[in-house]
Amino acid sequence: MAGPVPSGIDEIGLLPGSHVCAFYRGDSDRDRLLSGYLGAGLSAGDKCICVVDSAATAEWLAALPRACGEPGSVGRQLDIHLPESTYLAGGEFTTRHMLTFWTENMAKAEVEGYAFCRLAGEMTWALRDAPGVEHLVGYESELNRVTASHPVIVLCLYDLDRFSGEIVINIVKTHPQVLVQGILVENPYYVGPDEFLRLASPGPAGSGPAGPVPAEGSGPAGPVPAEGSGPAGPVPAEGSGPAGPVPADLLPASSVSPPTRSADL
Repeated sequence: MAGPVPSGIDEIGLLPGSHVCAFYRGDSDRDRLLSGYLGAGLSAGDKCICVVDSAATAEWLAALPRACGEPGSVGRQLDIHLPESTYLAGGEFTTRHMLTFWTENMAKAEVEGYAFCRLAGEMTWALRDAPGVEHLVGYESELNRVTASHPVIVLCLYDLDRFSGEIVINIVKTHPQVLVQGILVENPYYVGPDEFLRLASPGPAGSGPAGPVPAEGSGPAGPVPAEGSGPAGPVPAEGSGPAGPVPADLLPASSVSPPTRSADL
């Protein structure tokens, strides 16, 4: 599969290997994104694997195959998990465990006969007071290596009403594409995993105007200052407008751009 696949979100298509940061506000907006994205996957015959932050959301998603009118074995096509058995299994978060979870489940899907996977993660688990959550940014960076080598698309969902501007700006740096206000943006602030690791290395090579990005296991991964600069260019402070703390030039000009096109900055 070489061309774009329907995301199920408006009319946006995603190329295989896409790792998208989807910003939303509130439960209804999240549910709209998840139902469209996973519903399109079910219709296309994709293996859909989703981690959501609450049992109530999991219960709602479990009814999605029936709501989509998909017959047969579609119940095995959608796997729904909670953070306690995935991101926070064993009471802590580790990048290695979570990357293994995704790769093992994609390998299982291939054995089951699925040619394509779509993954989704509701990321509000990272706001909990749990060991290892400070490594969220490093995990998101390393996930790009997984997506690049598998027939998969990945949607990471972040609630702008709950995540701070500092976290949002750092998360933006680890996603090649950002979905905000219905527009898919090619992210000019994206920092690839090799460059991220270089910045995370101790010593002068791992430091810069934005400050070092600690690697997992090296200590607290404190946020990069919102007005820092790095290899992707200067990152502005909190953007203005309805999207909240998203860099201002990632915000679509909604008055002139329809909500169903992709934008290249």
